[in-house]
Amino acid sequence: MRLFVDISQVSFEVAVPAVAKLDPKSGKQKVDGRTGVPMWSVQLISLDAAGAEVLNVTVVNETKPAVAVKQPVVPVELEALPWMNKDRDGNARHGVAFKASDLKALVGVDR
Repeated sequence: MRLFVDISQVSFEVAVPAVAKLDPKSGKQKVDGRTGVPMWSVQLISLDAAGAEVLNVTVVNETKPAVAVKQPVVPVELEALPWMNKDRDGNARHGVAFKASDLKALVGVDR
């Protein structure tokens, strides 16, 4: 099951531009296991009526998202991926990862 995020009431701005998501062991760029498409990491600031939050988003796309710091964007098909694992001490860790198929830059937005 894919859990898509309702972003209709949320605005997004680039905090850190996209970089290749690297495998820590090999140093090579990661690819999506299902599609074989390259993965990129980008940090976004999300803002809604409740406040702001920084999200690390993995963009699965053939090309690096061409976005700049402070640029308003819309994540395409933003998906929430709940995860859980254990650390070295056996303590449970959990969170939510975010994945998108693309970032659409907003143009002509008054700031």
